[in-house]
Amino acid sequence: MSETAPPSPAPSRGFRDRPVSFVRRSGRMSEAQERAWRELAPAFVIDVDRDEAATSVRPGTVIDPASVWGRTAPLIAEIGSGQGHAIVHAAAAASDTDFLAVEVFAAGLARTMLDAERAGVENLRLVEANAPEVLRHLLPAGSLSELWVFFPDPWHKKKHNKRRLVTDEFAGIAASALRPGGVLRLATDWEDYARQMRDVLDGADGFARSFEGDWAPRFDGRVLTAFERKGMRVGREIRDLAYRRSGGV
Repeated sequence: MSETAPPSPAPSRGFRDRPVSFVRRSGRMSEAQERAWRELAPAFVIDVDRDEAATSVRPGTVIDPASVWGRTAPLIAEIGSGQGHAIVHAAAAASDTDFLAVEVFAAGLARTMLDAERAGVENLRLVEANAPEVLRHLLPAGSLSELWVFFPDPWHKKKHNKRRLVTDEFAGIAASALRPGGVLRLATDWEDYARQMRDVLDGADGFARSFEGDWAPRFDGRVLTAFERKGMRVGREIRDLAYRRSGGV
């Protein structure tokens, strides 16, 4: 980030006690991205109280979605929203639903804001934070109608597999954030990770498959992005999964 860009959230004062599932990328932003943070962030970005790390969320800082979005409506969150192609498209197509983009890449959030402004989207908010902490501390339990995890970092080297987002612990956190009947949607172009996701969620309390056979059909609410096209071009098959939240919160 350049010196003229708005500062990132409070600098880290310490370290997490477990690996995080991302590498936080930084660097110089374009003039347009700087403008997004300067002019658009007040309308789009949720201000977060931090804990020890720069992308953390302080426990006990839960938001009221009705106050943040200015209404009561179904709420969908996307983890790792990247440059926002999928969630901006979805928010523009479903004005009766509220959306939350969760991302740690500041430049990607800037691009999301620019595209949302261009599309006239008003039902989208963004948060720059570690996703499990958003689900655990920022969102009220049972507040999500859907949770999307599209193309998370596969950490394809075996020694790095422990950094993958979708684990038994994550399944429990996701279940708590979803309302009964809510849906967890996932997609990846790495077969090994797809099988791990399926094994984790098949064995998780509070979730039941929302598909038949080995894999779910492609979610038609997910716009085809350049990232997905690239995976298909090099021969990687895209695999979708969908699980419905059962029981109480």
